[in-house]
Amino acid sequence: MSDLVLYAIPAFLALIALEWAWARRHAEATGYGGVDTVTSLGLGLANVGVSAVIKLASLAWFAWLYQHRVVDVVAEFGALAWLLLLVAEDLCYYAFHRSHHEIRLLWAAHVNHHSSQRYNLSTALRQSVTTPITAPIFWSPLALIGFPPWMIFTAQAWSLLYQFWLHTEAIDRLGPLEWVLNTPSHHRVHHGKNPAYLDRNHGGIFIVWDRLFGTFAVEDEPVRYGLTTDLTSQRPLTVAFHEFAAIGRDLARAPSLRAALAYVFGPPGWSADGPSQTARAIREAARAPRPD
Repeated sequence: MSDLVLYAIPAFLALIALEWAWARRHAEATGYGGVDTVTSLGLGLANVGVSAVIKLASLAWFAWLYQHRVVDVVAEFGALAWLLLLVAEDLCYYAFHRSHHEIRLLWAAHVNHHSSQRYNLSTALRQSVTTPITAPIFWSPLALIGFPPWMIFTAQAWSLLYQFWLHTEAIDRLGPLEWVLNTPSHHRVHHGKNPAYLDRNHGGIFIVWDRLFGTFAVEDEPVRYGLTTDLTSQRPLTVAFHEFAAIGRDLARAPSLRAALAYVFGPPGWSADGPSQTARAIREAARAPRPD
């Protein structure tokens, strides 16, 4: 994790306090819950620790790739390389984020970020302790096209900083900016368990990737936050690892090798012995006309 994020932690906590005061005056907001907030902050701290360790391995990996770069973007474009990095890093983030929703093993690493039934700035800090391990491969192309590791880490940091403010109900639509940028409205959709909102709006800074690749949804109905099957526990270890445990249980009863592989690498909700509850299946069922 870049020092930029560490330096921002006091600002994060101050903004959380301000939003908490705002939420107390707005009964329509999901607001803050004591245990929920503590869990989010605890997972955020755990993520910082894991990220610090994994960053060393990522640095070595990116440095090796950079030594074998196929082009040299910085040498070719100079200062303009920063603008190119802004776009390229966000595309990498989109690939990372979408994959972590559509591949169950990766979803097991990411799911804890979606486990709160509240939506506030502390939810932004409810980060995974395992995505630091699964994430670096998605940013590897940046090193291969000539971005040095320190620039990649900087871009990852500004993406995280940008995404913090998206986790709020205090900000409404932002007009024309909604067409290009990820906004609190778009990201509220991403955290919704409404059928129409499942696996939508994966972008980090920009929403254009979702518009281009068919994963965009507008906020047009009240958002219900959380998981399609919500957790009943706020214990950090349960929140962090419950889906890995679920994969283990499914593997134990898998009827074949093919089913076992599907339980690990297929979409979340896939089932070998009953109706699948994947995001696509839930969306299609919600759209289907109901019999009279």
